[in-house]
Amino acid sequence: MCVAMPGEVVDVKDGTASVSFGTIKKNIVTTLIPDLKIGDYVLVHAGFAITKIEKAEAEETLEIFKELLEVLEGEVNGS
Repeated sequence: MCVAMPGEVVDVKDGTASVSFGTIKKNIVTTLIPDLKIGDYVLVHAGFAITKIEKAEAEETLEIFKELLEVLEGEVNGS
């Protein structure tokens, strides 16, 4: 299964960007989306920004991931 993670663009430079995933920042390739600017939200897969998304969609996706993690942690801990 492939999962793309939403993140916020915090810096943009010649074909790359620094993207914040909460407490983690990663440099990613942006050649698929040349018009990115600071404050945009993107889906990132395998080190590439693959599409722009709205902030609300990013927040909703992160909330779903959080809920999934809680369920999985409960299963591991026997809840």
